[in-house]
Amino acid sequence: MRNQLREQLKRQLKADRQVVIAAFKEDGKPEKLLRSLRQSVDAVLTTAWHAAGLPAQTALVGVGGYGRGELFPYSDVDLLILLQQAPDAATTARLEELVQLLWDLGLEIGHSIRTVDECLTESAADITVQTSLLEARIICGDEQLFAELQQRYDAAMDPRAFYHAKVLEMKQRHAKYEDTAFSLEPNCKESPGGLRDLQVILWLVKAAGLASSWRTLATSGLITQTEARQLMEKERAFKDIRVRLHLHAGRREDRLVFDVQTAIAESLGLTATGSGVNMRRASEYLMQRYYWAAKTVTQLNTILLQNIEERLFPQDGVAAPINARFNDVNGLIDIAEDDTFEKTPSAMLEIFLLMTERPAIKGMTARTTRALWHERFQIDAAFRADPLNRSLFLQIMQAPRGIIHALRRMNDLSILGRYLPNFRKIVGQMQHDLFHVYTVDQHILMVVRNMRRFTMAEHAHEYPFCSQLMANFPKPWVLFLAALFHDIAKGRGGDHSKLGMADAEQFCLEHGMSAEDTELVVFLVENHLTMSQVAQKQDLSDPDVIQAFAKVVGDERHLTGLYLLTVADIRGTSPKVWNAWKAKLLEDLYKITLRVLGGEPHSAANELRNRQDEALATLRLYGLDAHAHEPFWKQLDVAYFLRHDASDIAWQTRALYERFNSESPVVKCRLAPIGEGLQIAVYIKDQPDLFARICSYFDRKNFSILDAKIHTTRHGYALDTFLVTEQNFAKNYRDIISLIEHELCGLLTHPEPLPAPGKGRLSRLSRTFPIQPTVDLRPDERGQYYLLSVAANDRTGLLYAIANVLTRYKINLHTAKVMTLGERVEDVFLIDGPALNNARNQIQLETDLLDAIKV
Repeated sequence: MRNQLREQLKRQLKADRQVVIAAFKEDGKPEKLLRSLRQSVDAVLTTAWHAAGLPAQTALVGVGGYGRGELFPYSDVDLLILLQQAPDAATTARLEELVQLLWDLGLEIGHSIRTVDECLTESAADITVQTSLLEARIICGDEQLFAELQQRYDAAMDPRAFYHAKVLEMKQRHAKYEDTAFSLEPNCKESPGGLRDLQVILWLVKAAGLASSWRTLATSGLITQTEARQLMEKERAFKDIRVRLHLHAGRREDRLVFDVQTAIAESLGLTATGSGVNMRRASEYLMQRYYWAAKTVTQLNTILLQNIEERLFPQDGVAAPINARFNDVNGLIDIAEDDTFEKTPSAMLEIFLLMTERPAIKGMTARTTRALWHERFQIDAAFRADPLNRSLFLQIMQAPRGIIHALRRMNDLSILGRYLPNFRKIVGQMQHDLFHVYTVDQHILMVVRNMRRFTMAEHAHEYPFCSQLMANFPKPWVLFLAALFHDIAKGRGGDHSKLGMADAEQFCLEHGMSAEDTELVVFLVENHLTMSQVAQKQDLSDPDVIQAFAKVVGDERHLTGLYLLTVADIRGTSPKVWNAWKAKLLEDLYKITLRVLGGEPHSAANELRNRQDEALATLRLYGLDAHAHEPFWKQLDVAYFLRHDASDIAWQTRALYERFNSESPVVKCRLAPIGEGLQIAVYIKDQPDLFARICSYFDRKNFSILDAKIHTTRHGYALDTFLVTEQNFAKNYRDIISLIEHELCGLLTHPEPLPAPGKGRLSRLSRTFPIQPTVDLRPDERGQYYLLSVAANDRTGLLYAIANVLTRYKINLHTAKVMTLGERVEDVFLIDGPALNNARNQIQLETDLLDAIKV
């Protein structure tokens, strides 16, 4: 009989589910699906409950989301089995059978078995239990017992304590998701601005007896009818996405991860547009909609929380006048009249300027925030053309403090996008370039924030050189403007640097900036990628490279501005992209270029002499004889000295001057002077497969190679230097150094056949947004060597795969520049070899390299 019941209920659940999901795919109504699934489960639970034969004084109660009357396709069914008294043995046995039956039906049951007293005790001790009971709904059983629970629960509720607990819980949840709604892979339920934030509001007002729905919230005066309609629209949109996530994954899944964004977008009828650089994916349209919705929820949530707090914790605030338009009320700025922004539209910018001038003001009152939110549509072409408003915006950018808070508040309230229409276009816009981890607008604000921190004494320890330069830079606010515009043209198609340059120039001219400042802003926006490309892709030991870059920047002010913007920009893309090696390359390029701009000729002879003198000074500190280095240095050519820092030259000389004719390999390792990773020098009689052999060792150790300098001495020895990183270097660097020196020396002393390159796994991000691998081989400008450029998704063993191909073709490697940009690598090699003298061999080499870097 019980088996028959189980099979009957399983068939019923399955049939109902198929009908409900089919209907959703037809009409796309998430509320109908959630209600229908709940009703189906209600019916099955009622049948199972009656079959269980439990005592009359028991009740089956839905709690949590299920109690709220909603059931997502793969969500838990949260149940409370409410008892009059502690169960006897017979009742316990029947309860166990009931729970087992529900699990056998395939329902994800989250259940508790409690008396009314136990419910109240647990509720008082655990805010989660208290919240789940707030939405309790009887399914079947003793209604009088359930009514007793509700009555006693309501009597025990302390709305103020509940408010504090839920707001604290929300803040902790937001911190878990980095306090941003703009994560590239948001959780539509838990992330800031998601479904949970909407639920928190309804919990708070229900606990306080203020309202029970968005409509009653509006009638109670906590929000307007327009705001209630907006919140219902956003809630419906999030529920729709969450339903589709569950159905797509075939399980409970609330994260909009990269892997599913395209599928969810297409299920909503969104399609890609354009092609090539002008293409916008369907997923980009989806995510921009999501971010706009989350932004609206976040803002209205702030207004509602302030209103609820005012109801629960009324204060007799004394309004201290700031001016005719604003007052200070308990540390919050408040409009003097409800129609302040309507009567004086410029006050919509003035309020942010006042907040930068008054650090004691911590925010806005709910009334002010709401008024600003609703009046933002007044910011139109006429508003933007008003000289007063243009002056106010420039004053905000020039404020001595609070600029970032002002810009972020302006963005949250859509004031910034209204004042800068092109900025509005990139709000919530994703960047699928494998190294940006923020949407375009959030990246821009992060770059402005980084630039601003260079001016602040309390952050001088983070980037001392940048802080030093900024301290002597006239009008740093000009740099903030350049940061604000540097990526404003992303996603419009074409070169965003050129398009952004036009936007920046128009802004500067309209705002009456001087010709000198305008030219600097325009230059920085147009060239904001130039310095990183030169530093990371070109040979900084080549005087022609430095001369060409110096010609681009022209003078010290442009060079310094470009350097500061470049550092702030790279730091604002992703925590993974910036490293000490990139910092050193940029600083070296800055200092060398500055000397050239100052009139010092950047010649190989001068640089050679300077580095040798500095290295010799260091060697004297080590106590070396004045001429001890000479036999070793005679074997090194000019290229060696130009490609190595003086500290590297001194370190290698000290290690090798007595062993420069050694028959056995020498491997030396140290903590990298740049403060990150290890520096490894390998000295051995040259052999064709040396680079590949060393890379194979690093591959087995999961080391990331940041840089490689390959050199061959006059007497046929290879002197190769590598900069490598690995997660555990800082913890165990002494042991790791000893291990590397021992193992790598042994590997080179007793070489074995090179292992076949492995096909390392791509990261999830790279699998979702693969880039087209490219290989480019061309002669250098002097026709002496070839430049080999390789771009691909990053993966373990990639460099070894490349080196293995070069070994097969007997290619000589002179330098290697290894650049990792998040999930993308761009490596540049200087090579030569007899195989390159034949055009057919060159084509075959490129083909084999492409095969090697593909996954």
